[in-house]
Amino acid sequence: MSELLLVRHGETEWSRDGRHTSWTDLPLTANGEEQARALRPLLSGRKIAQAYASPTARAQRTAELAGLARPRIDADLREWDYGGYEGITTAEIHRSRPGWYLFSDGVTPGPEGHPGESPDEVGARADRVLARIAPQLDADEGDVALVAHAHFLRVLAARALGLPASAGGRFTFETGAFGVLGTEHGRPAVIAWNTRSL
Repeated sequence: MSELLLVRHGETEWSRDGRHTSWTDLPLTANGEEQARALRPLLSGRKIAQAYASPTARAQRTAELAGLARPRIDADLREWDYGGYEGITTAEIHRSRPGWYLFSDGVTPGPEGHPGESPDEVGARADRVLARIAPQLDADEGDVALVAHAHFLRVLAARALGLPASAGGRFTFETGAFGVLGTEHGRPAVIAWNTRSL
């Protein structure tokens, strides 16, 4: 059976420092490029029918270094719009909003064009992606790879498993790691998660 491969982009300065990064398109650090290259042997043994990437340079560079040639760009794979929390850390948010939790509380509005997203809005984008790739997975001609961002991919994994978007908070996803979603006995299942080595 074809499986869904979820690839988080490699490290950037802001991901390294725990700063929320959605539309700010930072390049990979040298370490992030190494993380992306380290994915190549993990992915090279798989038959990949199609790869998709977020519009960000960090996701596209990760795809390139990981050996996923010419992925299709899908705007729905962009990271959660953090609105007014762009570029700041969870610890900084907790100073004015103790107990804040992204997966249940969402974000505050940001600058023009970045109103922020609720968990359900991110879940709706994930559902659109899953609906578009379902025929490819059903055709069983190879795996489908998505190269994107931690919080978005966590929500997508939850939705693929039939869980609410807020359940994405139950997964962690490190930079330069990948996960595999498939089935067991005909039901959606996590095959591998947060993997960086064979």
